[in-house]
This record gives sequence, structure tokens and C-alpha cells, in this order.
Amino acid sequence: MAARPTTLGDLKSTAYARRSVRDEIRANLLRFLATGDPLFPGLHGYDDTIIPQVVNALLARQDFILLGLRGQAKSRLLRDLVRFLDDGIPIIAGSEVNDDPFGPISKYGRERIEGLGDRTPIDWIGRDARFVEKLATPDVTIADLLGDLDPIKAAKGGHILSDELTMHYGLLPRANRGIFAINELPDLSGKIQVGLFNIMQEGDVQIKGYPVRLPLDVLLVFTANPEDYTARGKIVTPLKDRIGAEIQTHYPRDVELGMAITAQEAWVERGGPPIRIPEFVREVIERVAFEARSDRRIDKRSGVSQRLPISLIEMVVSNAERRAVAMSESPTVPRISDCYAALPAITGKLELEYEGELQGSDAIAKELIRRACNRTFLSRAADLDAAPVEEIVTWFEGGQALKIGGDERTDLCLQVFSLVPGLIPVAREMVLGGESDPGTLVAAAELVLEALAAQKRISRSEEYGWTAHRAPRDKRRRDPEE
Repeated sequence: MAARPTTLGDLKSTAYARRSVRDEIRANLLRFLATGDPLFPGLHGYDDTIIPQVVNALLARQDFILLGLRGQAKSRLLRDLVRFLDDGIPIIAGSEVNDDPFGPISKYGRERIEGLGDRTPIDWIGRDARFVEKLATPDVTIADLLGDLDPIKAAKGGHILSDELTMHYGLLPRANRGIFAINELPDLSGKIQVGLFNIMQEGDVQIKGYPVRLPLDVLLVFTANPEDYTARGKIVTPLKDRIGAEIQTHYPRDVELGMAITAQEAWVERGGPPIRIPEFVREVIERVAFEARSDRRIDKRSGVSQRLPISLIEMVVSNAERRAVAMSESPTVPRISDCYAALPAITGKLELEYEGELQGSDAIAKELIRRACNRTFLSRAADLDAAPVEEIVTWFEGGQALKIGGDERTDLCLQVFSLVPGLIPVAREMVLGGESDPGTLVAAAELVLEALAAQKRISRSEEYGWTAHRAPRDKRRRDPEE
């Protein structure tokens, strides 16, 4: 790689051409589209919905806002926009606002050019340094965003207070020639939102009422939760009108996409003893979130974040890891019972309606796990009325009960589950599709029992374990959601 110019004179001798950040992003984005390179690697489920809308906004050189419930990768998408910036741009050395050597906007930059001419030192900044992010909170001030008078600068430099050199620049001027992102925009007070009008329409800011105009070159992007419009604040109408595009995000549309996101984000490869997570356990964990999003007792305005299955699978693996170490077993294989041990990863992420508050978050979380087990079992079992399944139910209806702790050894669990006629064959054939290792077989057997409990064909309780269901037979259903 050739050495980059270090002075203005050297820069003039190159092919460098000045262009706005929006033109820069547009040109690089078109190059990505032409070569077929992935635009937002690591974002699943948005290829046909959100990403085309974001691309359209960027190609139109528009500011935009991502509107969606919590845990929909809004912030991550904004941070990935740096991929479309150049890997380095020249600035006047020492400039706080990334002054372009061919068009400085600050008094500092102009004076450097006037005093040194072609000998003006040049620095280069990378794309990551050109992304500035601010979480909107009610205590954010205009000075934080735009800037304020700095009396210490005035005293040290011997300047009068009205001199531009006494200004302390806020986040927006420091984001010049880059991307400025504000998360949770409605949390900004109305008067602070008004302070963004000029930069969005005329492209400049005024600091502290002084006759200083900074024609900033910046792309503004925002995130917001729809609930925020009425709960904590709102986006003032003139500001909404100035935002080029409003793009609504969403949760994964199917379980497979959700599993891919969770597998990518969760910390399960821990560098210790080997961990093997059965695919159906991953599916159960993901379906817990899907069941929660459709449950009438859970506040849909708040949403159920994708962080729920991510946290849940990490807790499930941790509980399995703890058991494996205590029992000197390898590899570590999570079970369905580990999901119940990881209830804190679920309950803390559910905002309940009044009916849900009456029932309690623990009870609802346990029901969600059972329903997730049932959905997972139904997706694998082609024929629920097969003789082995009826054999399991009949055994419990004969007055038998089955209880075993979640921290028991794998071989002991298999011995106990083998007491139930048909349970091991159903687990092996319907869930696993053939032979499997003992740890996975134990988890599959638990899945079968949990599914039958969700269908109310047997009962499950903390005190008695799995027992016969006492409801009249004609009231039993295969799927509580049917």
C-alpha cells in the first residue's frame, strides 16, 4: 500500500477528490451491489424486507429511522453502515470537526490553511472513527449535541468569548464527514429535537447563539420503539417530516431464522469440555420466544426481545455444564430440564398484562417451555396416535408416576425412563430418527414427556413429577393452542 500524503501539497498531487459522505456511501454501496458482496453480514431475516428499504434510503441520500420493538438488531444495523464508508479520509491535523483540507468549515482549519498553505499537516481517519452514536436520554442537552462556549479555551488562548476558537464542539460537529446515530429518539426532549431541524434541512448548526455557522456533512440515522410515541415521549412532527425514510423492523419470521440468530450471538463455545446441544433443544429454546410473542398475557407493545433465546440458551448450557462437571460426564449435553433451571433468563424479559401478573411470571414461563416442547415434538412426530405414544399414556393412567431430578447422571436417567413402556422407542424414533448417544436420548425422552404434558395427556408437577392427567378423556387435546 502506497504511503498516504502527509501535507496538503502532497494531497493535491494525488487523485483525491472531495465528495460528501452521502455520495461516498452511495458510491460504495453501488459497488457492493455490483460485486454481490454481502451488505450486512450477520443480520438474518432482513434480506427481503428491511435491507432493501435501507439500501433505497442510502441510494437516495436520505436520513432514516429504524422503528421497531426491542431486540430487533436496530443498533447493530446502524453500526454496520460503516462498511460503506471509505477506509480512510484526509483531515487537517488537529481538527476537532474532521475538516476537509479542500474545504475546512472551522476557523481553526481555515487559519491553518491560510498560515501554512501546502505545508498544512494532514491526518487520516478510518471508517470506525467516523461513526458517532448517542443514546437519547431525557438529560441530553443542546450543548451535548451541538456544542457550547468553553471559557477555559478562551482564557488559555487569550480569545474574546465571541471568538469561534472558544467553542467546545458537541457530538454532531465531531461527526462531520461521517455518520451520526441517535438511539431511542423519542427519549430526547422536544426542545432538543427542535435543535436538529437545521442540520436535517439546511445542513448546518449554530452554537450558543453566536454568528457561527458550521455547514456539516453528516448522515443522520435514528432508532425508536413504537411504544415510545405514547409511553415515554414522542418524535415532534416537524422532525418526523425531515426524516427521509421510516423503516419498520421485525422479529424473525420463522423458527429457523431465529435459531440462526441465537446460534450466532450466544456464547456456548466456551473453550472447556466439549458441549453438544441437540438440535431439538435449540428449537425448544427458540420456540419459547415465539410462544411468548403470541401469548395474550404478554404485552405485545413491549415485545419479546431476541435476547430472550440468546440468554436462555446460555443459561441452559451453564446448567448442563454444572451438572456435567459434578457428575464427571463428557460431553456436556443440555436437556429440557435445564430450561426450567434457566427460568430467570425468561421471566426478566417478559412484560405481562394484568392477567399475566395475576398468574405470575414463573408459571407463565414454565407453560411457555411446555408449549415450546409440544410444538417441537409435533414438528418431528408424524403420527401421535402410534402405539408407543398410547403405551406411555396408558402406563401413567395405570397409577404410575415418574420423578427424577434434573441433576441426575445420564445412565440413571436412562434406567428410570426405560421403566415407561414405549418412552425410549418414541424418543429414539420420533424425535431423533434413529440411534443416538445416551445424553441426547435422555433429552429426547424429556421432550416427549413435556409434550404429552402440554397436550394434557399426562400431568407434570414439581412435587410429583409426571403423573396421569385427571381431566375427562374427551376434553384432552393434542395441542393447547388448537
